[in-house]
Amino acid sequence: MDKEELSKEQRILRLMRRTLGNVVKDVTPRSGRPNPLSEETILDIRDCFALISERERELSEALEFGQAKPYFVDGEKPKSNVISIVKPPKDK
Repeated sequence: MDKEELSKEQRILRLMRRTLGNVVKDVTPRSGRPNPLSEETILDIRDCFALISERERELSEALEFGQAKPYFVDGEKPKSNVISIVKPPKDK
C-alpha cells in the first residue's frame, strides 16, 4: 500500500469512528430510562471501536508517525518556551 491509500483508509476509519460515536450518542437514553440497545449490541460496538483503534495504530506505524510526537507541516519547532511559575514563600 502506498501512502495515499493508507491516508484514504485513515479518513475512512476516522469517519466510521465519528459516525459510530454519533449513533451511540443519539441512542443513549436519558437518566432513568432503559437502554434501547441489547448487551450484545453494546459489546459489538465496543469491539468495533477497538478494531478501529487497532487499525489506526497499524496505519500510524506504517506511515512512521511516532506516538505522541507532534507533526509540524513546515518542519519548524514552536517558538514558545515553557516557564515554570513558582509562588514566592509567604513571610510570617
